[in-house]
Amino acid sequence: MRGFRRLEQLELLPYIGKWLVIASVVAFLAGTASAFFLVSLDHATAWREAHHWVVWLLPVAGCGVGCIYHLLGKTVDGGNNLIIDEIHDPKKVVPLRMAPLVLGGTVVSHLFGASVGREGTAVQMGGALADQLTHVFRMKHADRGILLMAGISAGFASVFGTPLAGAVFGLEVLAIGRMRYDALFPCVLAGILADQVCLAWGVHHTHYAIREIVPVRVWSVLAVVAAGIVFGLVGMVFANATHKLSGLVKRHITYAPLRPAAGGIVIATAVWALDAYRYIGLGIPDIVRSFEKPMAPWDFLGKLGFTVVSLGTGFKGGEVTPLFYIGATLGNALAPLLHLPFAMLAGIGFVAVFAGAANTPVATTLMAIELFGAEVGPLAAIGCFTAYLFSGHTGIYHAQRVGHGKHSRYRRSSPEALRIADLAHVDKRRNGPADASPPTPADETGSAVMRKKDLR
Repeated sequence: MRGFRRLEQLELLPYIGKWLVIASVVAFLAGTASAFFLVSLDHATAWREAHHWVVWLLPVAGCGVGCIYHLLGKTVDGGNNLIIDEIHDPKKVVPLRMAPLVLGGTVVSHLFGASVGREGTAVQMGGALADQLTHVFRMKHADRGILLMAGISAGFASVFGTPLAGAVFGLEVLAIGRMRYDALFPCVLAGILADQVCLAWGVHHTHYAIREIVPVRVWSVLAVVAAGIVFGLVGMVFANATHKLSGLVKRHITYAPLRPAAGGIVIATAVWALDAYRYIGLGIPDIVRSFEKPMAPWDFLGKLGFTVVSLGTGFKGGEVTPLFYIGATLGNALAPLLHLPFAMLAGIGFVAVFAGAANTPVATTLMAIELFGAEVGPLAAIGCFTAYLFSGHTGIYHAQRVGHGKHSRYRRSSPEALRIADLAHVDKRRNGPADASPPTPADETGSAVMRKKDLR
């Protein structure tokens, strides 16, 4: 037995060495890409804020990006869902063109006034760049999945400055209720190193201050649970509204480049009519203000509406920073009703709405600790896990699998590794007529997983 244990430890040394090298390369690529992206985003945002009239060119910009994707990017238009599908069902290396296309498309979206985020761009760049190492290092299928997960972790960690949250996000986002611990070491390495690479390029992240945190008591726990229920429901509404609008637009506008053009007309008109410039772009200044003073109680609805229209009509970017805005302003509005400090509840809402919409409560709890300090950790965890439960089996990522259902209904009757996009079809077959038609894919990645199989 002792000999076996010594042999096992010796066999781990090449494994550690291999992933030290690979994760370092992934971290350098993803961290550098994120640094360039964040600097570009800052310049685009500053120029747009100095020239409000540019929002009227949003339909033209959307159509232009749509044409480029229509001509060159059909194989990568699945975005984050494509990467998740490749981890679960490896088929072919993600085309390198995903990185420059999503980078350019996102910067253009922000330059002209779409309400999108940055996480999707960073994750896609990290995943696409990492996957190019598949042939360089002659990766096997199992190792390729870990490589892609490391790319996700590196991209997320470097774009938000949260290395531990980024590492866990790459593990947790793949399936509800299940994480792959065989990828823990590469993802942690990639997340931590990518964050350092981004910082080494001189990029700095926004800091948020919570000056008052109430102790963990019966009332504070109950109040955060109540807020977590609202956060989860709002995350569910956001995810469902975005997917339904996207499906509706695809049905009625068959030519893809015209979808963001139509969305751009709606957004530009609404911004002008409502004087709603604060609801476009990332909205970082408003997020910061939600930690400092009371905000208008309808701010979260404004950001939610503009983001749903932007993403649902095909503008490129991410969902997470808008979700931060929605959560922070919603928490700010709920704080007086629950007799909690508005900065504290803004911070919990910041991460909890994202936790519910993305089904990643562990990563978001770590994010709260990394961004706001360890003292808020217990209450943030309660808020994130409550929101996760109450958001239901929905999410912003269609390709996410149901590794382990949130409650008994899905644990008993749903096939393991089912995509959340197909859960509605399972419910229809369970509750509808016996001859209900079989499910079909809900996105354009072409991967319908309606079979029971173990997560690799």
